[in-house]
Amino acid sequence: MFTVKRLLTVVLLTISMVGIALAGQKRPNSLNVTATAYNSVSKQTDSTPDIAAWGDRLIPGMKAIAISRDLLKKHGLSYGDKVKIKSPDGEYLDGEYVVMDKMHSRWRKKIDIYMGRDVHKAKRWGRRTVSIHW
Repeated sequence: MFTVKRLLTVVLLTISMVGIALAGQKRPNSLNVTATAYNSVSKQTDSTPDIAAWGDRLIPGMKAIAISRDLLKKHGLSYGDKVKIKSPDGEYLDGEYVVMDKMHSRWRKKIDIYMGRDVHKAKRWGRRTVSIHW
């Protein structure tokens, strides 16, 4: 006869077995996202446009990106991760970009590529769908 204690033991064992089975699985390390660009200017950020969300100083020329918070929570990216960005034509952008900033919580599946103070370059980039790989 099943008692509450036995039932709870069976449930806990089942949950732990599922957890062990899932622990060995890798999360996908690529994703299609919307990519825009941003600059170190107060009109686009705040009163400290050279300081990223985790306190890093952004310097023009560095390869940095800001990511939407769902990429942190749901997709496993984290501060300092190196990301390759593949454009729609199948070519990778030059080099690896480092996750150094995070975006407002309203954005989903989105990255912002840091382009220093070159606002015209950021506008030329516009909005594109890209594939990121980490």
